[in-house]
Order: sequence, then C-alpha cells, then structure tokens
Amino acid sequence: MRGSLNVQLSREPHKRADFVSTLRRARDWYRGPMPELPEVETVRRGLLPYLEGRVIERVEILDPRLVRPWAPADIVPAFAGRSVERLERRGKWLVFRLSGGMTALHHLRMTGSFAAPDQPEPSHVRMRYFIEGVQGSLRYNDPRRFGTLEVGTDTEIDALLDSKLGPEPLDDAWNGDVFHAAVHHRTAPLKAVLLDQKVVAGLGNIYVDEACFLAGVRPDLAADRLSKPRARRLVDAVKDRLIEAIAVGGSTLRDYRGVEGDAGGMQERFYAYGRAGKPCLVCGATMRGARVAGRSTSWCPHDQKS
Repeated sequence: MRGSLNVQLSREPHKRADFVSTLRRARDWYRGPMPELPEVETVRRGLLPYLEGRVIERVEILDPRLVRPWAPADIVPAFAGRSVERLERRGKWLVFRLSGGMTALHHLRMTGSFAAPDQPEPSHVRMRYFIEGVQGSLRYNDPRRFGTLEVGTDTEIDALLDSKLGPEPLDDAWNGDVFHAAVHHRTAPLKAVLLDQKVVAGLGNIYVDEACFLAGVRPDLAADRLSKPRARRLVDAVKDRLIEAIAVGGSTLRDYRGVEGDAGGMQERFYAYGRAGKPCLVCGATMRGARVAGRSTSWCPHDQKS
C-alpha cells in the first residue's frame, strides 16, 4: 500500500510556498480566533471512540483545497484499509498514526471541525471518513476552507513537525528553567515569544493573555527582562490555564465546536482575553489593551505591573 502513495512532502517547494502565502493572506483577512491547544485536544478526545483502533474503509475528499498542492486522487488511497493505531496531538495539529508506517496530519486552522456520525449534516463538509463498524461517516467541516491535510510516512511527518514545533507545554520536561534558558537572550515581547511555536507548541492569542494575567506579568515585557522565578510562575500559569480549558472543552468564540457539537466553556472563565476597557475581575482596575506582536492584547495595569 505504501508504494501506491505518490506523495512526498519535500517535492515541489514552489507550490508549498504558494500555499503558505495563501494561508498568510487568509489569516490577515480573517482575524477570528483559531483553535489552540485546548480546542484541538478536545477534538482529539472526541474522535477517539470513532477512530482509534478502528479500520478506515475509505475516505472522500470533497474539496481539493484541503490537500493542495496535491490532488485528492493522490491522497485517498493512503487511507483505505488502514487502521488508526493512535490518535495524537502535536501543538495545534491532529496526528493520525496509521498502520503500515503512515501518518495523516490535520490542521483545523480557523474554522475546521469534525462532526460525529450521529450529528446533523454540517453545511461545509470537505471530507468524510467511513469507518469499519461505525454507521454513517465522520465529517470534516470547514466553512472558510483554510484547514489542511497532509499524508506521508511516519518519518516524513515527524520531520515536518519537528521542524515547526518546540516542546509541548503540558509535558513535565517543559518547565520554568527550560523556558528561561530558551528566551532569556531575546528582546521580543513575552507574547511574541510565547506565540512562537518553536519556543513552545500550541499556544495562541487566548491562552497567552490568560497565562500572563495569572502569572502577573505584562505580555509586552521584553523576554530578556524575565527572571527565573517569574519564568517558573509563567510556565505554571500556562499549564494551569490549558488544563482548565481542556477540562471545560476549550473556548467557543465563533465557530469552534467539539465532535459531538458541544460548545466549549472556557470563554466564561477569561480574566484577560478580550477584556480591554472592562473592569479587572480581580481588582476592578480598567483593563488595558494594545497590539502586541501584531495581536490584540489585554492586561491589568494593577495586577500585571511588570
């Protein structure tokens, strides 16, 4: 089966560059919140009973944009008859480990989601998974069509992920000392550093603002001014906010839904994100707002003084 997959991630770099350029323009045009680590982890957990340990009978790719610059005909044969041995997450990517040494990599981008077979038919289905022993199909839905799917050997996909992503924030190995060593020489704002996926994988605008608030540090503080104790406090805050968000199914601000159609609940627990001009929920001071690292950013001038 492996020989029938005519896809190499390293081929046609000019097409990959065009694709990346298109995604960047789309990002600039559509500034809605992108699913971050808690939302992707919630989707992964929702997919487990439908995919992990089961055999994929076939897939249908209804929108060629999902797999460009390759054609659906190149991708579809890679799935038929393979079992999903493990369903993982790396940063904001969903990683389907398939039998035979193959891996499929989904990125939801801005509006991608999966709908369980018993859920109503979504209005913008781009792909269907037909799973042995499961009635109906698992649908990938994406109104804005910015989501991506890549397929390759385990080695190819691991190399791709390793080239793009740093440590997982919920791993025990990622701690304040490790973070401080990685950023103490950088003059960029803390927010820019935390958004850098090569520094730590999976964070976005929402949880960076929330973690900075919980740690009592300003998101515009230069990274080289962060002391080790504050770095430890910030890493702990990142972990706390992510764990809490996963527990309540992530944040639903626009399009995001879980596999069973459920909205997340973390948006009801924000202390900082989107609260510029509103009273701080801790001290009552008016929350400040500005663009930091090109992103809208909120913080409390009283509780986040440095």
